[in-house]
Amino acid sequence: MELNTIKDAFDRVSKRQKTSYTKTQDIIDSVGKEIELALNKLLNASEGSGVDQNAVIAELNAKLNEIGPTNQLGGSQKELNVALSKYGKVVDKQFYPDIAKAYREVEFDGHIINMIVALHFYRQGLFELGDCFISEANEHGAASLKAPFVEMYEMLEQMKARNLQPALAWASAHSDELVRKGSALEFKLHALQYMQILERGIQRDALTFARSSFAPFAPLHMEEIQKLMGCLLWTGRLENSPYSELLSSSHWDALSLELTQECCSLLGQSYKSPLHVTISAGCQALPTLLKLSNVMANKKQEWQTMRQLPVEIELDREFQFHSIFACPVSRDQSTEENPPMLMPCGHVLCKQSIVKLSKSNTRTFKCPYCPLEATVAQCRQLYF
Repeated sequence: MELNTIKDAFDRVSKRQKTSYTKTQDIIDSVGKEIELALNKLLNASEGSGVDQNAVIAELNAKLNEIGPTNQLGGSQKELNVALSKYGKVVDKQFYPDIAKAYREVEFDGHIINMIVALHFYRQGLFELGDCFISEANEHGAASLKAPFVEMYEMLEQMKARNLQPALAWASAHSDELVRKGSALEFKLHALQYMQILERGIQRDALTFARSSFAPFAPLHMEEIQKLMGCLLWTGRLENSPYSELLSSSHWDALSLELTQECCSLLGQSYKSPLHVTISAGCQALPTLLKLSNVMANKKQEWQTMRQLPVEIELDREFQFHSIFACPVSRDQSTEENPPMLMPCGHVLCKQSIVKLSKSNTRTFKCPYCPLEATVAQCRQLYF
């Protein structure tokens, strides 16, 4: 779905609407001004000033005809209607009424699907909805998925209230696992707690906290610790110090995000919900799949039984979790039996395409993308 296309069409409608509104308001103001002038003249005429009432009305009528409010408003409204009509067509084109055409018969494990949906609700913090779902789906075994995310959201809620104690306790309990992952989360939480104490202007308490908390992290974070110690000299006026950036609320937001990522990681879960990723990727692939299904239907060919799609599905980088290679000649995706091969010229083809081009293992062949020639023996397998 090309959301940018819809947005551009909407922006054009919005621009036309603003132009039409401005023009309409100007015309109304002009007409109102002329009517007001005419009324003043008619009032003077009623007081015996000798003003011809018919002449005043005739003059008003002439000026209104000169302004031409009906024609001007009609033209402006017509332009708006045209833009609005085009916008409707763009929306109809992008939002397909029947997406079932892109569906392929695939066997799904209902239990796994239910677990994925329940997990999505829990990791989004929608605990009541998750409980209701597993109850109605009769998947009571999924209830065990809830507890770790309840703990995570309690920590995040406390961090919003500027209370780091639950997060510090969790980081301390999982300290060894965080160290093995190379995570600096525990140190960052201690550093934020230290800055919070110092921000209150309590220098002695901050120094005591630093002595008891920073020692285990000194080998890896000495530079950061020295910077934090420098803040002691600016107690009570940190906002005017060289370390004022350490008071930014962005550190709380960044640490909340990192805490969420580490919690999910230690649970063996990805940071983003698998259900959300799958649906988002599917929305990007849907227009291509619908177009393919229509083309195949017109050719009276069945695509349900295809082992490989005849077109590439372009997805954003966020949906590419491992390196893949599709041969630019055969369009086939590389496999262990048909690996990518680097030619001396720098171009890469799959092994089967190189064998077909060479027609034998000793014969030279020309690269399909440049004038250089090579042999199969000169090509090297690539590993992604």
